[in-house]
Amino acid sequence: MRRISIDQLPSVLAGLPENPRILASGNYATPQTLLGAVDAALPTYILHMLNAQTSIPHRAGVTHETAFVGPGMRESKNLNYVPSRLSLLPVLIRDHLIPDVVLIHTSEIRFDTVSLGTEVNILPAAIEAARAHGGIVIAQANKSMPYTYGDAQIYENEIDFIVEVDEPLAVHHHKSLSPTALAIGERIAEHVMSGSTLQMGIGVVPDAVLELLKERTGLRIWTEMFSDGVFNLHKAGALDEEIPITASFVFGSQELYQWLHLNRRVRMLRTEKTNNPSEIAQQARMTSVNAALQVDLYDQANASRVRGGIYSGFGGSTDFIVGALHSRGGRSFMALPSWHAKSDSSTIIPLITQAVTSFQHSYVVTENGAAACFGRSQSEQAHNLIEYAAHPNARVSLKIAAKEFGLL
Repeated sequence: MRRISIDQLPSVLAGLPENPRILASGNYATPQTLLGAVDAALPTYILHMLNAQTSIPHRAGVTHETAFVGPGMRESKNLNYVPSRLSLLPVLIRDHLIPDVVLIHTSEIRFDTVSLGTEVNILPAAIEAARAHGGIVIAQANKSMPYTYGDAQIYENEIDFIVEVDEPLAVHHHKSLSPTALAIGERIAEHVMSGSTLQMGIGVVPDAVLELLKERTGLRIWTEMFSDGVFNLHKAGALDEEIPITASFVFGSQELYQWLHLNRRVRMLRTEKTNNPSEIAQQARMTSVNAALQVDLYDQANASRVRGGIYSGFGGSTDFIVGALHSRGGRSFMALPSWHAKSDSSTIIPLITQAVTSFQHSYVVTENGAAACFGRSQSEQAHNLIEYAAHPNARVSLKIAAKEFGLL
């Protein structure tokens, strides 16, 4: 590993092939200083990021590439979306989307290592793929990045160059919980027993569920990501203190980041482990909570496309849905409001005609109730979705459609 200044970066990149693939830390750990310098040095390149945020480069010559479209790529005119379950994305990086350069956002050097901190995810696989094919690994070592353990720890000999920066981390500002989010949260929380293992993402519904679980005991966390809701469960004494909190990335408050720093209670693992359905299935009473845009009468969910265009991607929901259903006592919840305010339409629809993200959930939950689906016949599924999940204004038309389909 060689320390360099940001001004030396163009010379490091001089020998790259034409239109190289640059894979950078995604989600909320964008290495801003490094990425800006790379963008200034390269006329054309492919930028691969997971759930990229709005601060990434947008210009002619930059091709955006991802398996999960974040707000930074959602309106991109030069987007290459690669469909993939998150658990399989490391395989694609190893065999198909091999990076020429990997930009990682790390902690300061500690002994002979740095830590990937809040964002592990696909980065270990990317580092391995780059090194196996003669690529370059460049670290942005940031004094603000917490040092976390597990697969987050990267040794000096795995990094080619390191640039030291002082850059603030993105923080999550908690939103107030709407009546709809609280109602959905209540309906999910009443099904979650003490001793369950939780997977929940970020958003008002997960926040509502976690807030309502503070009185439980012995809860465990095996998740793709977590935020302050899990931290609050820890402070409330609701977590099993003997079992580490397992995740692949974190986004939250400055207080949460300070708690993460050098905290062996938290184990940050690579995507192949956190999102492996067989690993998920081994967790006690695995409880998976994910969100959808639409659910149809066959319990099929669209969580990735709007008006036919890609909005996000499979992400980790498919991995956790399957894993939770295989877990003894596990359950998979698909959450959404029953009515879409902007389009003034029902989110429970007769049949998804675009693309299905997932299917076969334990419950589909709206503010109106929880529709039991797994283990029910197709007729029972349709009946439960109409009577317990759908908005009252949509029930008549849904019943007519269900009869046409032979479901009722």
